[in-house]
Amino acid sequence: MAALNPGKPTEPRGKRLSIQVVTWNVASAAPPLDLSDLLQLNKDNLNLDMYVIGLQEMNCGIMSLLSDTAFEDPWSSFFMDVLSPLSFVKGNKGGVNICMKLYGYYISIINCHLPPHMANNDQRLEHFDRILEMQNFEEQDIPNILDHDLILWFGDMNFRIEDFGLHFVRESIKNGCYSDLWEKDQLSIAKRHDPLLRQFQEGPLLFPPTYKFDKNSNNYDTSEKKRKPAWTDRILWRLKRQPQANPHNQRLPVPHFCLSLRSYVSHMMYCISDHKPVTSTFDLELKPLASVPPITLMPEGLWTMENDMLISYSLTPDFLSSPWDWIGLYKVGLRHINDYVSYVWVGDNQVSFSDGLIQVYFNTRDIPETEDQFLLCYYSNNLHSVVGISKPFKIQPSSFLAEDLLSEAQPHI
Repeated sequence: MAALNPGKPTEPRGKRLSIQVVTWNVASAAPPLDLSDLLQLNKDNLNLDMYVIGLQEMNCGIMSLLSDTAFEDPWSSFFMDVLSPLSFVKGNKGGVNICMKLYGYYISIINCHLPPHMANNDQRLEHFDRILEMQNFEEQDIPNILDHDLILWFGDMNFRIEDFGLHFVRESIKNGCYSDLWEKDQLSIAKRHDPLLRQFQEGPLLFPPTYKFDKNSNNYDTSEKKRKPAWTDRILWRLKRQPQANPHNQRLPVPHFCLSLRSYVSHMMYCISDHKPVTSTFDLELKPLASVPPITLMPEGLWTMENDMLISYSLTPDFLSSPWDWIGLYKVGLRHINDYVSYVWVGDNQVSFSDGLIQVYFNTRDIPETEDQFLLCYYSNNLHSVVGISKPFKIQPSSFLAEDLLSEAQPHI
């Protein structure tokens, strides 16, 4: 799940975007009452542009599957109850991989759940390679995933701590001696030997192992199995390698694109699962390759409930439009692309085209009279994504218009 804040202003030249990545094996539990700490909502100066939330072991019972077909799943609904008032919008993608193009850069987001148990380390590494190999995109202009500028890879990877016994591991955790355990962490070992895995970076493991806990407690497994604690829940990233220096000892000119890790922590306060959630906060600095959005939307004049209204929009020369593209009218604070108040097909409602500016009619009869602010979103059928968002605006109720006309008709003494 990805949630983007479309309304936050950024600098016109270089851009800095703050990204919060969440991974949590929720073990079929329902959402807790409060996720403020997990989402940093308890901070006074919340400075985030995007949430990337990956959950594992959501309830997949038959009733849950039937419910999810007709309604939004409870975890997505809960997250968006919290985030939509802050202007974050959930992406409409599904599956384990989201590929997006951000200011001209390709970014892949992978949420995974690898095979469990100590003895299955080879299977975990095999699945890691297989996931990468399977990311073949139908669109010809999307490069191979290893050529993407950034890969964010996270989830319940199930890597364990080798060799050390249960007592030693627990004593090391109790004394905060995590460094003693790092050398035997299966993922750390694999990164030293696997050339591809070595390209992925990870922050330091300065928090206790996040598995396995007794539910509703901070106690490691006290069942008969007494599973050994491990850092199963991880967040990795990979930046596309930069070109090598040329024979004249000068670096080739490359666009500015870098990612820095601000925090990598677990959240011990959440006890609904036998895993603790893990978050990373990143700062992504980039020099945009695309200076303007593919579509620029402009509501024309004063919108009222009395008449059909005109929408003007322009598109960049390289944007491929489709008759199935549509423009949706939304209240500010929308949760999802399907939350439109009304919409129009651009192919059916176009009235004029001149000087790169296209105009379409928008019917206002189905729009409720409200003091809320609205915005317009242009949805591309070819890209399966929103490619243009207008600035917020108000629609004047008909009663306001009648009052204005009445006041103008009154004689002035």
